[in-house]
Amino acid sequence: MKYVLGIDQGTTQTTAVVVDENASFVEKNSVPLPARFPSPGWVEQDPFDILRTVKEAVAPLIQRYEIAAVGFDNQGETFVIWDHETGEPLTPAIVWQDKRGVEVCEAVARDVDSEALRQKTGLILDSYFSAPKFRYAWEHDPKLKQAIEEGRARFGTTETWVIWNLSNQQLHITDPSTASRTLLFDVNRLDWDDDLLALFGATRMILPKIVPSAGYAGDLDFGNGHPLPLHALLVDQQAALFGQACFKPGEMKCSFGTGSFLLMNIGAEMRLSNHGLLTTMAWHWEKETSYALDGGIFVTGAAVQWLTESLGFLPDPAASAETAMQSKDPGVVVVPALQGLAAPHWLSDARGAMFGLSRGSLPADIVRATLDGIAFRVYEVVVAMSQDAGQQPPHLKVDGGPSGNPYLMQYIADLLNLEVRVAAAREATAMGVANLAAHSALGISLETLAACWQSEAVYQPTIDEEERKRRLEKWNKALEAVKVYHS
Repeated sequence: MKYVLGIDQGTTQTTAVVVDENASFVEKNSVPLPARFPSPGWVEQDPFDILRTVKEAVAPLIQRYEIAAVGFDNQGETFVIWDHETGEPLTPAIVWQDKRGVEVCEAVARDVDSEALRQKTGLILDSYFSAPKFRYAWEHDPKLKQAIEEGRARFGTTETWVIWNLSNQQLHITDPSTASRTLLFDVNRLDWDDDLLALFGATRMILPKIVPSAGYAGDLDFGNGHPLPLHALLVDQQAALFGQACFKPGEMKCSFGTGSFLLMNIGAEMRLSNHGLLTTMAWHWEKETSYALDGGIFVTGAAVQWLTESLGFLPDPAASAETAMQSKDPGVVVVPALQGLAAPHWLSDARGAMFGLSRGSLPADIVRATLDGIAFRVYEVVVAMSQDAGQQPPHLKVDGGPSGNPYLMQYIADLLNLEVRVAAAREATAMGVANLAAHSALGISLETLAACWQSEAVYQPTIDEEERKRRLEKWNKALEAVKVYHS
């Protein structure tokens, strides 16, 4: 039996999975990844913690299985800059949630044609992406600026940093899907863009080489005496799209975690959204190119964590479904904009809000309304994707921890009037990049991978159109109030 290793270097943990030559899940191992918050709005990680968690997640698995290929996905826009001569980080890992790039976006906005930027990158000018935070970093650190000018600095998202370390500092690479999250990459030409490099103060020397998402890229040395061949690279949400077997245009998935991230495969041609979504590379290699519509919701699991840790309304996040079902006040509405409103609104400074409170309101009502608010945000993005695609998707595939919340999944199915299918493989991200490595190294076809996909639960709509309309009207009133307060 041949085995493939998938590494998901995520925001809160690194997870490694092993799949067999039949694309079946065998075993997983996860290691938590700490973060620090040195200033309001700043989110950082220690680059060596990232490297350590990858090694620790992989170690027991490669001792037990003979690995034929490795796939590696990363947490997206998070990046590190290091000195390639000494190997020492010049910055912390600056996480995708970090807001220090906001002032850079404000400073350069007058010099940027937003429509031209969208045409070139599929993105908008926002601190979510790597480039604004990169510019902030060198503008505020003379030593970093000097290292860049002297050609010593190297830039990389989390997989680039780890691969560089595990390849004896030989491989400085990324793939098109990850590059498309930096705001430095032309998704039409599939190359770094010189105008954007100039805008944000980057150079080609500092950036990794772009290699195909699938195909042999080099060997990784995990210290077990047997270097392992790297065959797949993807950004995390695209890995989940692949893991959910969304290989055809119109197929979509939602991955729940800290936030909720929805992607819809739109095929081999770059197309822009007319409804507040981003366009991103799904994957690219010699025989396969796919783009995707992308709608990010930054707060999902984080909202339930807030209810648990900050408000003390829950003993643990897993209790949220049962607690929500105890709610007796349907008038409470929560807009969970705890980190602004991302797609399709893009109001980074918006604040969360509660409406409809009374003297009789209880924690269960706020928990229920928060889960409802998460569902409404998912609804908004799915509707925007359907409008861009010109058709409603056949169903919604979901994965990630909160997809195990029956209350939340049923509410989403009811709002969308759509079947919600929960992936049996909760680790769709790590499974996705492992399956892509298996496709590359072992020749497993996309048709076979699609046939292997299974659901562990399916939620059917249960409410009528009148009730759906009533719920949406209440939500839209609350949402408009949040927007007015923001303005």
